Amino acid sequence: MSERCTWCGTDPLYVAYHDTEWGVPERDPRALWEKLVLDGFQAGLSWITILRKREAFRAAFAGFDPETVAGWGEAEVLRCLADPGIVRHRGKIEATIGNARAFLRIEEAGPGFAAYCWDTVDGAPLQPRRATMADVPAATPESEALSKRLRKDGFRFCGPTIVYAWMQACGLVNDHVVTCPRHDPVATLG
Repeated sequence: MSERCTWCGTDPLYVAYHDTEWGVPERDPRALWEKLVLDGFQAGLSWITILRKREAFRAAFAGFDPETVAGWGEAEVLRCLADPGIVRHRGKIEATIGNARAFLRIEEAGPGFAAYCWDTVDGAPLQPRRATMADVPAATPESEALSKRLRKDGFRFCGPTIVYAWMQACGLVNDHVVTCPRHDPVATLG
């Protein structure tokens, strides 16, 4: 019997996210950066809170255009702090600006942000085949290594647990449980 991953519950927005986005390998560098920023904003909150605010975040952060956000200063921080549609946390807003600058440095330095991230899993999604949600770790050696690398390169709000949640969301690891109807279809993507 197929049973969807239990973390998404029955909220239609959450179920749609689970069924169409979560775990699908993402290779677009801008989309990877956006999702990393959103996972950083999620720290201390539930993902559904961020998911419900995602469009407001996109509006507040110029469509998550790193070149635009990298040029921001105090005026934009204050504008975001006044925006009731997003999580108004100065440290996370300032980290987003710094993370945009770090993203651009990586894009300019070599193969780009997507390759930088996917290199952590040798370019292909990990397929751990978890039997239950209890088998899914909060962090892994891969997320610890990528977190350390991101922080070394100037990123903030990217600890190993945040990075692992991001890796799951972006399909660097297929953590749909084996009984989930999305497990096998996602396993064929790469």
